[in-house]
Amino acid sequence: MAETTHPRRRVLVTGASIAGPALAWGLERTGWEVTLLERSSEPRETGQNIDIRGLGRDVIRRMGVESTIMEHLTGESGTRYVDDRGRAFATFPKQEGQDGPTAEIEILRGQLAGIMLGIVPDGVTVKHGDFVVDVEQDADGVDVTLDSGREERFDLVLVAEGRSSRTRRLLFAEETQLRDHGVSITYGTIDRNEGDGDTWDWHTATRGRVASLRPDNVGTMRASMSFESEPSGFETLPVEAQLHVLEERFRGVAWQSQRILQGFTQRPEEFYTQRMEQVVVSTWSKGRVALVGDAAWGSGPTGMGTTLALVGAHVLAGELATTPNDHRGAFARYERMLRRFADSAQGLPPGGARLLHPSSRVGVAAMRGALRLAASKPLRTLFQSHLLTSEKHVPTLPDYPELRAA
Repeated sequence: MAETTHPRRRVLVTGASIAGPALAWGLERTGWEVTLLERSSEPRETGQNIDIRGLGRDVIRRMGVESTIMEHLTGESGTRYVDDRGRAFATFPKQEGQDGPTAEIEILRGQLAGIMLGIVPDGVTVKHGDFVVDVEQDADGVDVTLDSGREERFDLVLVAEGRSSRTRRLLFAEETQLRDHGVSITYGTIDRNEGDGDTWDWHTATRGRVASLRPDNVGTMRASMSFESEPSGFETLPVEAQLHVLEERFRGVAWQSQRILQGFTQRPEEFYTQRMEQVVVSTWSKGRVALVGDAAWGSGPTGMGTTLALVGAHVLAGELATTPNDHRGAFARYERMLRRFADSAQGLPPGGARLLHPSSRVGVAAMRGALRLAASKPLRTLFQSHLLTSEKHVPTLPDYPELRAA
């Protein structure tokens, strides 16, 4: 009797930045027919410094890309907090075996995304320039309609998009809550000067204003400016209007604020904004659809977003491989394993964002005093390990032998 063959299970992964390619890599290795869909018409090469910490190191080691990533570090040697004249009053050097404000692995988002996309197996179908506009699921599969008009059917849909995920808004609107932290953040790239060093420099001014500069490995500097504000629609304004608001908001601020503003204007294509708010989704799956990465738990710059994206993709792919015919069980184990970890790593304490953006001179002085104390040798290690994240409930990663590079 002839052997009966079964068609490979089909899965659509939306989002091709970090979590999406990591997920596609794992799913293809465990027998799935994978389509990786990215809304951008081409791979995104821009973005700021991101870091990989804790369990994220274990994941990239298992995937066999740690050495490649280590070859593309930004060269950042530590973090300094500076006064109006650029003099450091608190310094946190990069330390081997510890991840403080500057982690051991600091890399540009575009470079990490390129590395992750580069290891996606040839068997994965990668599509750019399209996105999901409708999803209908039944007991046996998911019918997906794309903006291009193309219709396809999949066994599962896994959403690995960003914090403002369009697909999540389409499918999980009632389950999603956005917790606003009262801060708007702007990012961009500026020219490097001879006097620029290799540290991440932070300057805090009154009226809730913060500016920072950090090195990259391509001959420029990455900059950010953030300010305390109530939600006002700033993030939806045209770039020219955003730059005007920023110029007015940072008028009179010392240090290198004017240089950063001028640099933003010179490279508007690399300028973008973000509201500091946390995405809280009551459930990460619904039927045959699941969320991973910032689409599921994104927040502001806590220092753990990339790590969680890698860990989430690894666990989700691994659990689907563990019970290939029971996606509901896999989704439940994935969420049970990571929910408390993600909440603790991405959540900010009440008022935490505003504490970093003091309004008064007294508040700025108090913050500087606290940072000086924290940078002292008796307290530095403790402070560095808790500065950016309140990471707790760290799970033990299952082995997942199929998700280890040869």
